[in-house]
Amino acid sequence: MADADSLREIGEVKAIAFGRQFASSEAFKALFRDGMALVEEAAAYLDGPGREQSRLLPRLSALTYANESMRLTTRLMQMASWLLVQRSIAEGEMSADDGVVQLGKMRVHRNDPPLSAEHVSTLPEALIELIDKSLRLQTRIKHLDSVINVEKADSTRLSGRNAVALQQMLLKSAFSAPSAKP
Repeated sequence: MADADSLREIGEVKAIAFGRQFASSEAFKALFRDGMALVEEAAAYLDGPGREQSRLLPRLSALTYANESMRLTTRLMQMASWLLVQRSIAEGEMSADDGVVQLGKMRVHRNDPPLSAEHVSTLPEALIELIDKSLRLQTRIKHLDSVINVEKADSTRLSGRNAVALQQMLLKSAFSAPSAKP
């Protein structure tokens, strides 16, 4: 059962604010820890064993390694920024309006084309694993971001509708499968 702080008024309808609730939840805290741990894991690999492994690669493979390590780093920094902004909003360190401005500057939704099997086969296994982990995390974050954004848009659009219809819409958006669209 939601408490009064977790409800928001939409016209005469009160609805559970999933985005606000999620950012304060244990599930978000776990996602945050996973995301930050992946950032640290990637940094440790790229600065240590990855650097050594890249030196042993043939020239074309070394270029692929450099390109993919930059894409990995960029992807992780975008996701870490999204997580930090969400946490800042949830903890009251940043207003929701400021958060919207900051989130608007981020490109969490950017889909990089997948690597060809030929290119993947030339990369060290540890880098491939980090890329896979980052893509899975990106999928989770993109889904959550879309649910939160749908909630914001639909709450405005559904002003004045009945409470049951609004709750059904929020539940549907919260538990729907992530979109396969780029």
